[in-house]
Amino acid sequence: MVAVIKIAGQQFKVTPDQTLYVPHVEGNAGDKVAVEVLMVDADGKLSLDAKTSKVTAEIVDQVKGDTVIAFKKKRRKGFQKKKGHRTAYTKIKVTSIA
Repeated sequence: MVAVIKIAGQQFKVTPDQTLYVPHVEGNAGDKVAVEVLMVDADGKLSLDAKTSKVTAEIVDQVKGDTVIAFKKKRRKGFQKKKGHRTAYTKIKVTSIA
């Protein structure tokens, strides 16, 4: 069984018991997450009806990604600017697809 879900504007293809990193979702470890379902494939039968399909997921951990550095410089002017950030991600585990 495979489903396509949408979280924070991004689409993910998931299967039961799969763990994946998604953009930051509010909540603590152990919380259940409401997931928007776009499509479900159950043994060759496609279901595009999101009302009848349900995907449940559980938050495993809140993590940060690698540091991304933005560096700007103008030569011969003495101008340098260095700024960095770490994007927040949520590790979730898909518990069931129905």
